[in-house]
Amino acid sequence: MDTYHVMLYIHLLSLLVGFSAGMIETVCLFRLRAANTLETAAPWGQLAGEIEKAFPVAIVGLFVTGAYMTSDVWTWGDSWIVLPIIGLAVLSVQGPLVAGRRGHAVKAALMANGPGPLGPEAQSMTRDRALWLAAMTNEALVLGIIWVMTLKPDWGGAIAALVVAYAVGLALAARMTREPAVEEAPAAGSTG
Repeated sequence: MDTYHVMLYIHLLSLLVGFSAGMIETVCLFRLRAANTLETAAPWGQLAGEIEKAFPVAIVGLFVTGAYMTSDVWTWGDSWIVLPIIGLAVLSVQGPLVAGRRGHAVKAALMANGPGPLGPEAQSMTRDRALWLAAMTNEALVLGIIWVMTLKPDWGGAIAALVVAYAVGLALAARMTREPAVEEAPAAGSTG
């Protein structure tokens, strides 16, 4: 066993920690979006608040092990190394500064709502555009980074992969933040 392979193992563990935490956070967002009462929303909001602690560990693990492996075997100028580092920087900023802050705003709205059915403000906050944008683009960007690091394309291919991944995240966020369709009440006296 050599140090490179130990670092590779820790790198993959860091990836699993970060991606798994992101998927748990995504499930929490979907459950919050579906919640009708504070009682159904609270456990998902609490879990999302707890899981955010995993992201800094994953990011540091990815960067430190990636830096070691690059210095040991690869070169710092390769597209499949430089662009994932930029992607990791985007995740590092977008996570706490956008998703983290908006998540705390959702928490405040839920707490202000109090027990019982969610009011319009709390319901609207479960579809917060910035929160969903950060969550969906972060997960999509991670998948794009994995693609780039696996296939090691040239600069054009690597940039395209990350741009497409981010665009997919934007599209998913746009879909998830739409207001629910309002059903029209049946006309009086009509039989269905």
